[in-house]
Amino acid sequence: MNRLPIAKRAAVVSALVEGNSLRSICRMTGVAMNTVLKLLAELGTACARFHDEHVRNINAQRIQCDEIWQYCYAKAKNVPLEKFGEFGYGDVWTWTAIDPDTKLIVSYIVGERRPRYAYDMMVDLEKRLRSRVQLTTDGLIWYKYAVERVFGIDIDYAMLQKHYGDTHASGRYSPARFIGSTTEVIRGNPDPDYISTSHVERQNLTMRMSMRRFTRLTNGFSKKLKNHIAAVDLHFVHYNFARVHKTLRVTPAMEAGLTDHVWSIEEIVGLLDAAEKRAA
Repeated sequence: MNRLPIAKRAAVVSALVEGNSLRSICRMTGVAMNTVLKLLAELGTACARFHDEHVRNINAQRIQCDEIWQYCYAKAKNVPLEKFGEFGYGDVWTWTAIDPDTKLIVSYIVGERRPRYAYDMMVDLEKRLRSRVQLTTDGLIWYKYAVERVFGIDIDYAMLQKHYGDTHASGRYSPARFIGSTTEVIRGNPDPDYISTSHVERQNLTMRMSMRRFTRLTNGFSKKLKNHIAAVDLHFVHYNFARVHKTLRVTPAMEAGLTDHVWSIEEIVGLLDAAEKRAA
């Protein structure tokens, strides 16, 4: 991978962040599958470190949280008995927290849909924020206890529970009919006008469109957990720093004051070189 020219590495990464499959990337760039996977794994690690070190001290007023489902290796019902219950085989969830004003992904965690990850998510989110925020989550009960343990009373927090009709009535692949929502104030004094999860739910669509591994009804799902996590790490650095938001006309990182320019793919690839120099 170190001998791969920067232009070729940039071409591979460009294809990855635009939602192309691994085999199509190999056909388009002429790069071997193992080389693409090695580049993805190592660059993903560098992206995760960059996000952890630089997406901090965020001056947000509001935060929305959600979880998005995908699976690795096989769907849960098809996981072999010897792998059943082992994380990385079956259901894998990505927990995200977005600032709806800057569209910045402040925090994310890849894990299971368990209370531990709700707590870990809140711990990671709290250390990245500069001041008190208004937080909205869906009705997942674990959020309530996690927020209480991490933020205490220093937050304005509400839950938004959406209600849907019979999923079978709409057809197998059609979304269920939305029939209403209810809100519950958990802590502080959240502004009712901003109790919403619409932005973070829209981000779920961005993830599914930008990462082939998240596309439904395809065979592009991750076969290995480490590649799945690497793809998520790469996606969020690209989304925050290199992808211009149509409404903002700048990147989320620029809007949040984390950078002063739109990053190029070459700059993202350069994170790997910086990581290698640090290791040396």
